[in-house]
Amino acid sequence: MRKYVIMGVQGSGKGTQARRLAADFELEHIEVGDIFRWNVQHHTKLGARVRRDIDAGMLVGDDVVEQVVRDRLEAHDWNYGFVIDGFPRTVGQAEFFLERYDIDAVIHLVMPDAEVEARIMARRVCSECGLDYNHMSHRPDVDGRCDVCGGQLVARNDDTPDALAQRLRDYHERTEPALELFAAKEQLVEIDATRSKDDVFDAITSQLGLANG
Repeated sequence: MRKYVIMGVQGSGKGTQARRLAADFELEHIEVGDIFRWNVQHHTKLGARVRRDIDAGMLVGDDVVEQVVRDRLEAHDWNYGFVIDGFPRTVGQAEFFLERYDIDAVIHLVMPDAEVEARIMARRVCSECGLDYNHMSHRPDVDGRCDVCGGQLVARNDDTPDALAQRLRDYHERTEPALELFAAKEQLVEIDATRSKDDVFDAITSQLGLANG
């Protein structure tokens, strides 16, 4: 059984690499952000609390995040293991996780702030069907128009310089100390995330000893 956590600043490719690890090695991809979004969209009590925190410009509280992760892992639908994406984001969350679960490695996708900014500011989404594009890596055939439905491509509402600056501050001030905690436990695997998606995936599997199996 393989149990991994994948961490990195927004735009570093966590979701892409987690999905590929899950598909290639029969792991369950646990995306904490997706769980939050589902609850917000379905107007649950948890969703209301998450929405309050987000609207106030705060990270979702540790107690809420920890409960979501605990409940999700207790489903035990991860026969061959899991890869968690979007958790932990604080030292408190990391300590909670280390006290309760054994993991094989924490994959840290390393990317400089300047590269993060370039990638995030290049993102676009179709206003009609929601398909994602990026002017750096996934351009549409017709500039400004979705390849699938022809809808107009627009920037995401939260992809603004001010919002990105706040997310980077949160990451450096609150999440990087959690990475140091994992490093002290010799569980941290650092990967250069500025390379192509395939090169990043190859580096991950090589360092985890998965390249040949």
